[in-house]
Amino acid sequence: MANQAFNRTPQSERLHIALFGRRNAGKSSLINALTGQQVALVSDVPGTTTDPVAKSMEILPLGPCVIIDTAGYDDSGKVGDLRTERTRQVIKQTDIAILVSDGSSLDEEAAWARQLKQANVPYMAVLNKVDLMGEVPPTLLAAMAHQLGCDVIPVSALQGSGLDLLRRTLAGLIPDSDKQSLTGRLAHAGDVVLLVMPQDPQAPKGRLILPQVQTLRDLMDKRCVAICCTTDDIDRTLASLREPPRLIITDSQVFDIVEQKKPTESQLTSFSVLMAAHKGEIGYFVESAAAIERLNEQSHVLIAEACTHAPLAEDIGREKIPRMLRQRVGQGLTVDIVAGKDFPEDLTGYDLVIHCGGCMFNRRFMLQRVDQCRRQGVPMTNYGITIAHIKGILNKVSLP
Repeated sequence: MANQAFNRTPQSERLHIALFGRRNAGKSSLINALTGQQVALVSDVPGTTTDPVAKSMEILPLGPCVIIDTAGYDDSGKVGDLRTERTRQVIKQTDIAILVSDGSSLDEEAAWARQLKQANVPYMAVLNKVDLMGEVPPTLLAAMAHQLGCDVIPVSALQGSGLDLLRRTLAGLIPDSDKQSLTGRLAHAGDVVLLVMPQDPQAPKGRLILPQVQTLRDLMDKRCVAICCTTDDIDRTLASLREPPRLIITDSQVFDIVEQKKPTESQLTSFSVLMAAHKGEIGYFVESAAAIERLNEQSHVLIAEACTHAPLAEDIGREKIPRMLRQRVGQGLTVDIVAGKDFPEDLTGYDLVIHCGGCMFNRRFMLQRVDQCRRQGVPMTNYGITIAHIKGILNKVSLP
């Protein structure tokens, strides 16, 4: 049972490490050597890896990772151009990048290093296939480090040399944001925390939604006392406690119900608000919620969901939030909905973007969308903050 998907760290919470390089630079061989498994298909034929391939792994001292093998960025022709563009899109979800080189194409690697730097992606470089070079010229390593602007590790994927240093260097590049807890400063060891978790079509029988699972694990890691109940059982649960819980975390859809019932001493937040801070920039999301006051029947709103599930009755993103907005500003409000990795490049036609919590995306990918909205001057908020604002209780919600 230990290898069942529901017992694994979710892919969205894993460190995303992507390898970039020319065809036959040895990216796939390096992945197999780094992980100690035959994860990637290896061949002497250039262009064996045609599309980005992601594999969830556990690598010490990095912990849970997603290793992404990409097509060579020197691929050519119409199909090659499409593959290269898919490789470029991987940058959006990359936490740490490895530029894999054999030392023969530093200009190309330098161009990709500039793209990574522009996207604020930490990166390093590997001089691969050193077993074919005899003694590696120190001048070559120095020239690579200068031209690429990063550490360069000499490695032989075939012989396994340099891999320990590679792993240690990667560990030093892990962003601090990936080490932060989900509940932040809202919960501490020994705190009693009440989680209000409605049972609805979005959480089918026998399952909890991912943010609820992640929140429970975060509270356990902090040595908090976590108590769960459904919306209709809040009163009985609170009455059973000797003292009020320090924190109540609820589904955003019942924010107003829980706010009316909660003890004065208890702080209140929601799973979606926690995800807003964990995945994006909560200050910007709260600031952007003010744009709801400026909406009218001529306004245009984009709602973005990370997951691509089939629409369900009373779906929060597709039905409930659009209905709340139209009840507030008028039925003429235009609402577009996108799901998964679909997201318009040009957002300037929108007055507001409302995103889900992003539990299916890693933080890097969500921050890329935040940055896109900011650059184009379009306010962006998320589901939980939107609902709290519409219900007039955003100022009573505790932020992580």
